[in-house]
Amino acid sequence: MKILVINAGSSSLKYQLMDSTSHDVLAKGLCERIGIDGRLTHKVPGKEDHKVDIAMPTHGEAIQAVLDALVSPVHGVIADVKEIDAVGHRVLHGGMAFTESCIIDDACIAAIKECIPLGPLHNPANLMGIEACQKVMAGTPQVAVFDTAFHMTMPEKAYTYAIPYEYYEKDKVRRYGFHGTSHRYVSARAADMLGKPAKDLKIITCHLGNGSSLAAVVGGKCVDTTMGLGPLAGFPMGTRSGDIDATILEYLMGRYGYDIKEMLNILNKKSGVLGISGVSSDFRDLETAAEEGNKRAQLALDVFRYSVKKFIGAYAAAMGGVDAIVFTAGVGENDAGTRMDIASDLEFMGVKMDEDANNVRGKEAVISAPDSKVKVLLIPTDEELMIAMDTAELVSK
Repeated sequence: MKILVINAGSSSLKYQLMDSTSHDVLAKGLCERIGIDGRLTHKVPGKEDHKVDIAMPTHGEAIQAVLDALVSPVHGVIADVKEIDAVGHRVLHGGMAFTESCIIDDACIAAIKECIPLGPLHNPANLMGIEACQKVMAGTPQVAVFDTAFHMTMPEKAYTYAIPYEYYEKDKVRRYGFHGTSHRYVSARAADMLGKPAKDLKIITCHLGNGSSLAAVVGGKCVDTTMGLGPLAGFPMGTRSGDIDATILEYLMGRYGYDIKEMLNILNKKSGVLGISGVSSDFRDLETAAEEGNKRAQLALDVFRYSVKKFIGAYAAAMGGVDAIVFTAGVGENDAGTRMDIASDLEFMGVKMDEDANNVRGKEAVISAPDSKVKVLLIPTDEELMIAMDTAELVSK
């Protein structure tokens, strides 16, 4: 099946056309500046990138530009739009309504709209992508794949916040977690790499990038994760603070007169390793600055790595042991130093790293020592492939 995977933002739209059987990426690209002017970057393996300015007042024009590129005699990879069997959409927040991916119909759209208060930045944009595809590709099956769905198997003790219970009952305040499609993909790949059934494994997946989260996976199902009601929770990230004492908000708001929007903007966009270092949210910049003697850049790296290590220890305890630790996403896949620092000194729980094996970037590998009881794996994530496979499975039923 040929599946078009869409990840719609408020002013951008990423896409991939994939073969769900061979897993080949036939074409991919990005529409930028939607609602401003519009620019398409279209990439086909073995061909030069195609970049063109196209008016995109709405997501509808962006989708049409994508389809035109896909069927172009020069830049295209299909002869007719009808060759696209289905469209898979990444949707950030499915709330408690969705425990798995679903065929998009009126009820699905209504439920996604109900989740807008939980995902106010992303869900409206995701809906714009869905509605644009429905208009331009009428009759083509559409599937929603939710970032939160994989985490809906968490037990009550893991997702319940210690605040008055009425806020859960009335307002659905609970831990939801994100990056679920990534955690699901790499935990399944880990089982394949280890040659063992997922049902027999306890795995900690570390999605480390500008946005980061960990998940504890037992028997192929998530039992805990670091992000919460929103993606601000957990450990420090590129620009997000991660978990902090709520008293800090009261203290700074009182001292500087911030309102809650200003305070949340600081926590979401000015904190994390950027806030500590004062240098950058890019870990490559931090490592360069640290090597040049910048102590705050080194401190930012230390805080990040220490925080991840703490969660690994906590999840190993919560699961009653661990069989494998997986590193993925931009930092996890490419930063050997960060992986080594996080996974070192864990011999007490059966982790033994291999420095030579760890000296690898962006490809599947076992990076622990041969005699390590707990296997440490590098697995590049592929959320688009997971979305394509879910979409193909649902439309084939």
